[in-house]
Amino acid sequence: MQHLLRRISLPVLLASFATASFAQESGTMTTTGTITSTSVSTQKNAKLFSGTSAYRVWSFGIHGGALWGSLPFGRNDFNKSNPTIGYGAYLKAQLSHHFGLQADFLKGKVKGENTTMPGDAYKSYETDINWSAALKGVFTLANINWTQLHTGVQPYIGIGAGAINYNPRMVTQSGANVEFTPNGSNTSLFVPIDLGLKFNVSKDINIDLGYSMNFVDADNFDGFWKVPVYNADKFSYAHAGLEFALGDRTKPQLATHNAPAALAQDLWDKNAALQSSLDATQSQISKLNSDIASLNSLKDEIARMKADADGDGVPDGFDKCPNTPAGTKVDGSGCPLPTPPPPVANKDTTIVQKFYITEEDKRIVNEAIRNLEFDFGKSTIRSRSLPYLQRVADILRTKGFSLKLAGHTDNVGSDAANMKLSKERAESVKATLVSQGANPSRIEAVGYGESQPIATNKTDAGRQKNRRVEFTLF
Repeated sequence: MQHLLRRISLPVLLASFATASFAQESGTMTTTGTITSTSVSTQKNAKLFSGTSAYRVWSFGIHGGALWGSLPFGRNDFNKSNPTIGYGAYLKAQLSHHFGLQADFLKGKVKGENTTMPGDAYKSYETDINWSAALKGVFTLANINWTQLHTGVQPYIGIGAGAINYNPRMVTQSGANVEFTPNGSNTSLFVPIDLGLKFNVSKDINIDLGYSMNFVDADNFDGFWKVPVYNADKFSYAHAGLEFALGDRTKPQLATHNAPAALAQDLWDKNAALQSSLDATQSQISKLNSDIASLNSLKDEIARMKADADGDGVPDGFDKCPNTPAGTKVDGSGCPLPTPPPPVANKDTTIVQKFYITEEDKRIVNEAIRNLEFDFGKSTIRSRSLPYLQRVADILRTKGFSLKLAGHTDNVGSDAANMKLSKERAESVKATLVSQGANPSRIEAVGYGESQPIATNKTDAGRQKNRRVEFTLF
């Protein structure tokens, strides 16, 4: 092996190890991301800093090309090399963004001849490469494109070691064929050094264009040991092939992944999510402002309905006789009550008109109670209840009765809300009776909320009974 190392160019080795060092150092600076050079709509985004499990790391390749029995800076014992066909395959495990291990196989044939030294023993040779197997470290020199989100090309360099099995055959100056190993083959160590480019044509396939310099640890690869000078043989291989990514097709390839673009995409996604959240918040604020405006408008409307400019107890909206002088007794429509006739002179006479609550009066009140309906969860009286309340207002106005209205609810909702609703419903009944001619001073409206149930609140029927307004006529 020491003969081989002496023959490998020192500048090539230094350049290879320098590149490897840089590639390994760069690999520690990038992890995982969300964009790949071959990303499509069906491909998952790799989560940042999630390790290599988010990527496809295994691939295999096939290639074919031309073999020469020489290198650009050196040749074997024959001064002319004739190109021949070679082919091979490999299996690769990508361990990081920049480094992978690759098992190579190569087969083919190498030819050469002497054109300037006819005095040598042989004028040509032909060596069959039965097989060669090598393990290489492959360094991806660049998988980042600073001008675009996607990376399309990755240059790489590889170096390794392996074994090569071959059979040389020579042709003498007289034209006789000579088998170097008639009954077998030769196996030697060799060192391959690769340079190449990979082009990403889809999320699964890369085009591989490469050139390999191969240093054999023997001087009999061409079947000739040119004594006394030991000249380790070498050959080169230029190839084109396809690399196929293995594993989950929804994951990106680690070797082609553009980490800075992935980081940028992650920031864009988070910015979009934040913008969406801000838009939703703004929409909620706009709706809240609209609700506040509607509430203020409702408060203004309620204030206008409660306004009583002349102070007679009848709201202006129901007052048929506005601007009644202060202290004037009025009926439910806000109009002054008839003045009783003056007493007869010189007679101590007191006129008292009494009204009694009859069964018919009770029937009218009970009928109004049974037919009293409100909008759900509100104090608005439904229109079908108004005729029954009109009859109650008529007996209050004509007979001078007083009425107590008591609002009650079931236990659904908070105590405060139920108390408020029961009071508002009793007040709504009072306002309706007053608008129909009843005297507001003779009507009392109170709310008891859920505090006085008359049935169980555990059933729908019981809760229905508890939602009521009681009329007490006196």
